[in-house]
Amino acid sequence: MDRQDQLAKTFSLLFQAHPWHGVSPGEKSPDTLKAFIEIVPTDTVKYEIDKPSGHLKVDRPQRFSSLCPTLYGFIPQSYCGPQVAAICERVTGRTGVKGDGDPLDICVLSERGIPQGNIFLNAIPIGGLLMIDNNEADDKIIAVLEGDVTFGAIKDLEQCPPALIDRLKHYFLSYKQLPGEPPRVVEITEGYGRKRAHEVIQASVADYKQSFGEPSDRLAQLQQLLRT
Repeated sequence: MDRQDQLAKTFSLLFQAHPWHGVSPGEKSPDTLKAFIEIVPTDTVKYEIDKPSGHLKVDRPQRFSSLCPTLYGFIPQSYCGPQVAAICERVTGRTGVKGDGDPLDICVLSERGIPQGNIFLNAIPIGGLLMIDNNEADDKIIAVLEGDVTFGAIKDLEQCPPALIDRLKHYFLSYKQLPGEPPRVVEITEGYGRKRAHEVIQASVADYKQSFGEPSDRLAQLQQLLRT
């Protein structure tokens, strides 16, 4: 075992990895990937990752009666930047679209109730929703929990129950709107299938590497810093 492998093993024993930066989306991505779940359908408070620390934090109480109908979180080592925005511009014909500057969101369908977030799971993408929030690309990848007995056989978004997709659309079009504030300019222009979902995921991983560097280089960089 070389010095870099020893360093990686020691760090894995001493420290918990940052859910966004310290965990790979997986060797089989985008066919099957890891997803970090922030909220579950029973949560009446919206949690989200605290980017500097990697801990889960309270974002805000859910202001309306509608709750997210699926497990909801993000894909690690992903980022909605220029390449994700370019896909949005290509398919909508719009210009001046930006990525929202966050990890790529993912909704995971499961028959089983999972009582809390702050967990990783294996998800199989089947499609997504093209959401634009104040001219920022904010795609929502839709996936099924790997091995789920009810949803696991779904391969593409068109096989998903339409009522469930409608619930997701309603949630995302309303959950950021706060009472007494002017209406937010949020729209979902379309749902798309597995092939486009793979494209968006790969673009978000490329955007991440462009913004934060190659994750595989970090141990070598740390090793160099420890020598100085």
